[in-house]
Amino acid sequence: MNLYFLDTSALVKLYIHEAGTDELIDLLGGGSNLALLSLTPVEFRSAIRRRERNRELSGADAGAVIERFSAHLETRFLRQPLTESTIDRALSFVDLYALRAYDAMQLAGYLAIRLSNSTDSVFVCSDAALLAAARSEGAMAVDPTPA
Repeated sequence: MNLYFLDTSALVKLYIHEAGTDELIDLLGGGSNLALLSLTPVEFRSAIRRRERNRELSGADAGAVIERFSAHLETRFLRQPLTESTIDRALSFVDLYALRAYDAMQLAGYLAIRLSNSTDSVFVCSDAALLAAARSEGAMAVDPTPA
């Protein structure tokens, strides 16, 4: 069984129905192993609150999404801890691929978990630049958003 590492752009699709949500659910199937970087909850909350500020979500709906994710965090996701080597690798990705800080951290986290996991690891993301960088690093990378 594959391990699916979700960056925040993919993770949000599990909690907010948007382009790519149905495809992501199909990709993951019913019993997939899911992983994320330990700092992803910060970026996830930021994405949800941004939708609230932009009036795409009500305050009550945003709060419910955050609560649901928080409840799932302990039971549904393997979390890759943030380490000094992950940070060092992310720094190199900022220079090499001109990635934003959190995107570089996501890719470095994925590569760390891939090294420590015996199953095939898939990087799931909906950001074109990050997908390209991941593929350059030899990742099996998937964008669930239809082209």
